[in-house]
Amino acid sequence: MQRRSFLRTVGSTGVALSLPQSVAASSTAASLDTGATPETYEPLGRVAVDGAAEAVVGDGGETAYLATTTGFATVDISDPAEPAVLADRPALEVDGALFDEILDVKVDGDRLVVAGPANVPPDDAADDVFHGFVLYDVSDPDDPVAVGEPYETGFHIHNCFLADELLYVVANDEDENPLVIYDVSDDAVEEIGRWSLLEHEPEWEELFWLARYLHDVYVHEQIAYLAHWDAGTYLIDVSDPTEPAYISRVTNTDLEEQRGLEGQEAQMGLPGNDHYSAVDDTGDLLAVGREAWATDGDEPDGPGGIDLYDVSDPAEPEFQATIDAPEADDASYYGEEWTTSHNFELRDDRLYSSWYQGGVKIHDVSDPTAPEERAHWYDSDVAGFWTARVAEPGETFVASSTPLIPGAGTEGALYTFPVDPDGETETDEGLLDPIPGFTGVTGAAGLAGGAVALEWLRRRDGNSHNRQDRS
Repeated sequence: MQRRSFLRTVGSTGVALSLPQSVAASSTAASLDTGATPETYEPLGRVAVDGAAEAVVGDGGETAYLATTTGFATVDISDPAEPAVLADRPALEVDGALFDEILDVKVDGDRLVVAGPANVPPDDAADDVFHGFVLYDVSDPDDPVAVGEPYETGFHIHNCFLADELLYVVANDEDENPLVIYDVSDDAVEEIGRWSLLEHEPEWEELFWLARYLHDVYVHEQIAYLAHWDAGTYLIDVSDPTEPAYISRVTNTDLEEQRGLEGQEAQMGLPGNDHYSAVDDTGDLLAVGREAWATDGDEPDGPGGIDLYDVSDPAEPEFQATIDAPEADDASYYGEEWTTSHNFELRDDRLYSSWYQGGVKIHDVSDPTAPEERAHWYDSDVAGFWTARVAEPGETFVASSTPLIPGAGTEGALYTFPVDPDGETETDEGLLDPIPGFTGVTGAAGLAGGAVALEWLRRRDGNSHNRQDRS
């Protein structure tokens, strides 16, 4: 593929955004019926980050990195009571082409990958948008520096994963949906391997390409977990990245069922819609989030949740339980009240999860057959959570709020939360109190059989581009 000769940043000076000291308690959404009563679990801190989407945390737990739709930002989270933007890189360009719809970043050590666009641009804009990724040195998170040359893939990049100097990229077009693996060890990018669903199961080619969309990739101990929408989540051996090999699959659908679905029900509703998959630090517990909305179709119908699987034997995954999504008065795509599962992290027998306007949750998954909800916080008028990531194990996690929910008034921001809902967070300066004015809710976990899913149409910044997008 072509390599762009240089990267240019428009308006790239670092900006420290203000920290609101409170969020009005009255904005907590009464319409989200969790069967809970207000409790003391609250955020520790919040900082505005314009256009926020995915957030990841650096190895030291002191810096968060956020995709911001037109660029990226770095945030100091060393003091969770006062997160602060260190560097803001908006309006990125590559050789005069927009580097737009950046919804995903990944970090490993001192290397950050910024990738996009997340979806297929409209035909009249495709030639004006850079398709690919850029590597940054973030050894100084106050001043990220682009290294090597921007790498042009020729396809949009919805998500990626960076580990051990290898970059795993989801590559989707209307013909195939492969995983592509790049060596990025010396700043000179080289493609070294591919795995294709259609080579493994050619019959999926009969379905519309979005039904088998490779939405996300997660890699742990030489196994890649591929969330392939209605085709399921695939476990792939990447111990030899030049020859990835199939291990197993978990799914709630089959090809015959998918042939019988049409339109919105097929793309946005359950069952199916494997959106995000990840394992815990042992590699024995797999969680599969199924992003979905109500489509007025057959049961199951509504926002999607998170399924848990025992993968201690990767060749024989075993279903354990389902964590339901928070309820909503109107769970349709344009209902302006999204409560479906989005991104999450499993760490130390805990599941930290984001549910858009349904808030963030902590579950005890030490017994994955009976996950127990430990904490839940939401403010659906203001916060639509994209992801939840552990910052300091045993102490804090972060969650990014996005303004990208159609019709909603949610704001771009990064929140910090305590890991222990019953205790106090200890910092170098002593015990840390939640932000005055934040309110939270806790409730019992719900278990249900079946999977959850989603597919959506977003109109970028309210314009008239008619395109099929996924978050």
